[in-house]
Amino acid sequence: MGFMDKLKNRLQMGKGRGKAKAGRAAGDPYLEAKGQGERVSGAAKQVGEQGKDAAKNVRDAFKE
Repeated sequence: MGFMDKLKNRLQMGKGRGKAKAGRAAGDPYLEAKGQGERVSGAAKQVGEQGKDAAKNVRDAFKE
């Protein structure tokens, strides 16, 4: 829900994308797969944060 959590998730996605590209360029399927996994993990966390934000907005809408 916090800005820092979202930023960390974005950075993890970027780091994973970089590893996947490096693995592809070097012909290292292990590094490419590890980067892809990090990217997917960051994206899943990001979706979770967005879900938390949506739930908070709904809760706030019913408070009034």
